[in-house]
Amino acid sequence: MRLIRLTLGLTLCSIGIVLTLRANIGYSPWDAFHDGVAGTTGMTIGMASIVVGIVILAIVAIMKEKLGLGTILNMILIGFQIDFLLNINLIPLADGLVIGIPMLITGMLTIGFGSYFYIGAGFGAGPRDSLMVVLMRITKKSAGICRATVECMAVVVGWLLGGMVGIGTVIAAFGIGLCVQIAFRILKFDAKAVVHESLTDTYRIIIKKSNAKR
Repeated sequence: MRLIRLTLGLTLCSIGIVLTLRANIGYSPWDAFHDGVAGTTGMTIGMASIVVGIVILAIVAIMKEKLGLGTILNMILIGFQIDFLLNINLIPLADGLVIGIPMLITGMLTIGFGSYFYIGAGFGAGPRDSLMVVLMRITKKSAGICRATVECMAVVVGWLLGGMVGIGTVIAAFGIGLCVQIAFRILKFDAKAVVHESLTDTYRIIIKKSNAKR
């Protein structure tokens, strides 16, 4: 059931991300970076997201931050699902702010509810959130400051690489965190109360249950 919850959460996050992309008024900071990398290398935006995630995972692992099953699946599943949803063209491209802003807000709220299922599964934070945690540990600064620093760097590099930056980027930079908070409040979910498993913990639980069935 926890794996189902994790997969459902990541799928909702993927749908939410694609909604923000198809809003066509500027990508979120990280997606602007992924778009810049994709445009520079010729990769799809989903594949660029996976490659960037791998690099971040390597940095996080070097800094000895715990990685969980959710960390790995976040990187892989969301990247492939973004490309799939964009390829089937299920979500139309918005034409202007009148349609784009509601689409962007809907996407951010979808990400918020997806985060509820994904984080609640307890399989670890995503690569980018793990990077924020590492930065908090090193600098002793708040989550808000560290997140803002990382996202500002992502959007600047993304813009320099030709990523799509616009009014939607500004809205998303401030709005995604708010939408996640709204979703958690509606569902009465306390993310701080979740105890996340590392990959080692998950492996031990699987082995223990496997031995118990013999």
